[in-house]
Amino acid sequence: MSSAEVHDHGPNCRCAACGDPRSMDVLDKYLTVWIFGAMAVGVGLGSVAPSVTAPIREFHLVEVGLILMMYPPLAKADYSQLPTVFSNWRVLGLSLVQNWFIGPTLMFGLAVVFFSGLVPGLPARPEYFLGLVFIGMARCIAMVLVWNELAEGSTEYVTGLVAFNSLFQILTYGVYVWFFALVLPPALGMESLVAGISAFDVAPMQVFEAIAVFLGVPFAAGFLTRYVGTRVKSERWYDDEFVPKIDPLTLVALLFTVIVMFATQGGAIVASPGDVLLIAVPLTIYFVVMFLVSFGMGRSIGADYSTTAAIGFTAASNNFELAIAVAVAVFGVGSGVAFATVVGPLIEVPVLLALVNVALYLKRRFDWTDFDTGSLDASTTERTTDD
Repeated sequence: MSSAEVHDHGPNCRCAACGDPRSMDVLDKYLTVWIFGAMAVGVGLGSVAPSVTAPIREFHLVEVGLILMMYPPLAKADYSQLPTVFSNWRVLGLSLVQNWFIGPTLMFGLAVVFFSGLVPGLPARPEYFLGLVFIGMARCIAMVLVWNELAEGSTEYVTGLVAFNSLFQILTYGVYVWFFALVLPPALGMESLVAGISAFDVAPMQVFEAIAVFLGVPFAAGFLTRYVGTRVKSERWYDDEFVPKIDPLTLVALLFTVIVMFATQGGAIVASPGDVLLIAVPLTIYFVVMFLVSFGMGRSIGADYSTTAAIGFTAASNNFELAIAVAVAVFGVGSGVAFATVVGPLIEVPVLLALVNVALYLKRRFDWTDFDTGSLDASTTERTTDD
């Protein structure tokens, strides 16, 4: 029996009949190089021609790029598997602990260490402290889909976890910011970090609007595409013909987003490289620790690799779009708080890209044979070839 008859073709298929459906060998192979190249182009463009930021903001090019790069993973998701995802309380409970206890607590701790003035040699920087708090309380709903995709994680689980955390984010973001930024510092004797600030007006509607744009739009587009495509044609046509055509859009849109994102802050990066590096250190620690701890916790409950990768990247990423929007609304676009939140995605891109490679290494390094927690229907998740 030929390989075409014994396995499902799709984005992860590498058989001779399909070749590489992503059809972007050079881009895939040298993705790290292209990412750093895009960062350099963006910074150079923003510093040499700062006027470019006006049309980027006017036409919402960062938002457009984020939506475009999220569309293929959401169009590839098998939504019939979501009931299984949401019924797995072991995975969902673990994700809740990681995202709503470990993550915010770790970011608060790092903000205290680096910007409270308690550590000799590190002066108090209340604005950067607040910026990290704003970031740490916002769980990721956007770029995590791309990192998970590149690491060959479960699209169904990352989609479910993102949706799950989005509901909590609408209800709790304002409460978390209030607690970690206004209540906890004075309780620990660090009143100076929030001196003169009595309240944060972070309305649930602000959070809902951010989630509606960055998750709702591509989610609806992806769901409708799969629904219409599989019914007008067939599931095999959709997976074999349509998905390979839209798959490269993720990486192209990622590079575009990196360029325009870095261009909007090119001048600030060049003008304050020391502050960028200072903010980068706790953020890098946060990303690495959150990913490794969450990945380890996923494996400890017996989750298979694709589920473990989805758990790890969901916990390690943050919703910078929301953090930036709220920081600008509360403190203004030129504030140090807003600057700290903007530095976030500039650090996330290279660090999470490196963690993608770490995840793929761990996939090869460990034996995942008996790890089946979170496993979905094998007919939709496994790709086999001839012996």
